Amino acid sequence: MSHLWVLAIALVADALVGDPPALWRRIPHPVVMIGAVIGLGDRTLNRASDPGARRRILGTVFVTALLVAALALGLVLTALFSAMPFGWLGTLLVVTVLLAGRSLFDHVSAVARALDRGLDDARSEIAHIVGRDPESLDGPAIARAGIESLAENFSDGVVAPAFWFAVLGLPGLLAYKALNTADSMIGHRSPRHRDFGRAAARLDDAANYIPARLSGLLVALAAPLAGGHPVRAFRIMGDDAPSHRSPNAGWPEAAMAGALNVALAGPRRYAGTVVRDPFLNSGGNPAPSSADVRRALRVYIGANLELLALAAALAGLVQLF
Repeated sequence: MSHLWVLAIALVADALVGDPPALWRRIPHPVVMIGAVIGLGDRTLNRASDPGARRRILGTVFVTALLVAALALGLVLTALFSAMPFGWLGTLLVVTVLLAGRSLFDHVSAVARALDRGLDDARSEIAHIVGRDPESLDGPAIARAGIESLAENFSDGVVAPAFWFAVLGLPGLLAYKALNTADSMIGHRSPRHRDFGRAAARLDDAANYIPARLSGLLVALAAPLAGGHPVRAFRIMGDDAPSHRSPNAGWPEAAMAGALNVALAGPRRYAGTVVRDPFLNSGGNPAPSSADVRRALRVYIGANLELLALAAALAGLVQLF
């Protein structure tokens, strides 16, 4: 079976099943195992006593070794599954596990429900998916954070893994997940990771360049599901995405802001430090609510269906020619 058909089936399987908590309580999730390796490397190689230049070199060597190991594992799995009857089912399982579409939907849906119950519940729930100081967030700030997380992680957790699997198969998928996990753990501008995590952050930016813009396109096209207009979403995305502090996250976030006509981003507090970013779609509703989070979830479902249609169309074209 074409690996693109496997991708299409995996997108459906992830949407239906997601990450069963009962399973991952018994065995470690692959991303958790990747994280354990990265944590070990960080503790072993990233010494505060070393000068910045040495930490940058060691960080570059470490992330390179991590990517080589992930690519090698992907090649081994590909060869193993290719030699097995119905080996595509093994590939399907790996891809489904490494997509995060359903789990993202579930987390953000929980934020919307918590907002309806009250601020304390909403702060507790949003703390599971963002790094902002929850006690500093009011209702609209929590809604913004949930919508932004949904848009950004649609790119990181769904579109980018699907893209790299489509391009390079299992080696590409595993390498991307290893790199993205490294960026989330050590790719920060904090004193500890500014040097050691620089290579991980830069490579993750490069790996997400195309997926982020594809994600923005899919989100904008799904705007009518939230009562929005694709043209407006495209305009806001083109105008405001370059002003985001991330070279990639701004594209799906600005598209979502335009699709919902809400203002996203803006000043935010992380670990006591205020980050004064400009708003995306500054003329939009500055106080989104749980209803807007649910509108964002409708856009998200539509964007996922568009991605599925794209994967199936590419699979059909490859099979045809």
